[in-house]
Amino acid sequence: MIADLAYEASVWVVPVLIAITFHEAAHGYVAWKLGDDTAYRMRRVSFNPFRHIDSFGTVLLPALLLFLSGGRIMFGYAKPVPVNFGRLNSPRRDMILVALAGPAANLALAVISAVLFHFLQLFPHDVSMWLAETLRRSLLLNLVLAVFNMLPLPPLDGGRIAVGLLPRALALQFARLERYGMLILILLLFILPTLSGQFGMGVNLFDVVIWPPVELLYSLIIVLTGHV
Repeated sequence: MIADLAYEASVWVVPVLIAITFHEAAHGYVAWKLGDDTAYRMRRVSFNPFRHIDSFGTVLLPALLLFLSGGRIMFGYAKPVPVNFGRLNSPRRDMILVALAGPAANLALAVISAVLFHFLQLFPHDVSMWLAETLRRSLLLNLVLAVFNMLPLPPLDGGRIAVGLLPRALALQFARLERYGMLILILLLFILPTLSGQFGMGVNLFDVVIWPPVELLYSLIIVLTGHV
């Protein structure tokens, strides 16, 4: 049991750290280039994962979920990169570009992970097996992060994009959901499936909304990177 959990942790740690680091750094970099240097001044435009780690969301919560689920569930988050949208060159347009940067970085990492499978034969068998599992987790994790973050709910990136696209009056109203965003996510991801399961319904946001586009993107990347 302990050995299995240790193995699961080992194949998750590198993908998680790289995924959250590039995701958050991409937000900060695009914001910096579009006029807001807040993240740059706070040293968040960085590939150093320790600048983005949240002690609870990146370490304790994923470790707890891995342990309680026997290695089947991984969920967490990093410290959000600070962006002063009012300082952007064109706030409403650039808000969308800044928000898109994070999921775009995760899609790029998913493609890179798939490409790296072609080089596994260069390593000894045992190392190759571990790398293969790590790359597989990286591919899936980055796709899940990209799709999940595009959900139209503040403070997720999809919520920021919706705020940037909606008419100003509606955008202001929608943006007010941000203070309740994390609570809503917890209800949808954890509480709803549990409660609906008690009534034999089994409503699961991940299975219904997130996993279908992840599977589609996975199949597309596998084809594009020459694995079929």
